[in-house]
Amino acid sequence: MRSSEWVSFVYFAALTAIAWLRPLPAGRRIPITAIGAVMCAAIATLARHGSSTARDWAPALVILVGYYVSGLFFCRPSEAFERWLMAWDIRLLGDPTTRFSRWPRLCLAYLEIVYMGCFLLLPAGLAMLVAAGRSDLANRYWTMVVSAEFGAFGPLSVIQSRPPWALERPAALPDRGVHGVALLAVERFSIQANTFPSGHAAGSLAVALAVIPAMPWTGAAFLVVAASISLACIVGRYHYVVDVLAGAALAIAIWLMN
Repeated sequence: MRSSEWVSFVYFAALTAIAWLRPLPAGRRIPITAIGAVMCAAIATLARHGSSTARDWAPALVILVGYYVSGLFFCRPSEAFERWLMAWDIRLLGDPTTRFSRWPRLCLAYLEIVYMGCFLLLPAGLAMLVAAGRSDLANRYWTMVVSAEFGAFGPLSVIQSRPPWALERPAALPDRGVHGVALLAVERFSIQANTFPSGHAAGSLAVALAVIPAMPWTGAAFLVVAASISLACIVGRYHYVVDVLAGAALAIAIWLMN
């Protein structure tokens, strides 16, 4: 198996084991076990019999499944952990719900839009490499991105918290329309749990760092997008500041090891 496939295989195997070690309702343990077993089998089968192209693109779907299965662990948020995260936000931002109320509307709308498009960034990074004739870098690319994303999702199986928007009063932002759409998307399509580190910050930065060696200018553009997504996480109250900093640190650590 490729290194990126091994990372995915170990992730689903680990979540399956954790599901039987932690006190979870049967309604959560059984689905986690089933999904984990199916994904491990699918990853191994694809590695053995799949075409190179299929293996190049499969991680985008694997990451999405990994995100949702991590949400099945979310049962009892740690209020002490939430207070600690919020205390740092207050220390660094003052009142987080009003801190960005005077920012330009177009700037805030841009941040919300790039935040909503974060998952499109993952296949976009590979698409740019393929278009440049560097499909040989697909495994290195996904090893970094998968490691960053699963490194962010995995801790949810042990330490759990709710996102800021679920605990605070609504953020006072001038772009109420765009923010409302983004918040609705989060409520409808996310696991509605806080990932620590932030998967948005870790994954988007990992994409940029994986692209830069082969395509410096494109990678620099991805860095700008990654920074925008990280800022959007804080401004829109989708993540705590510590989440974002931890996500960036995770991506950088993975980059240094590859």
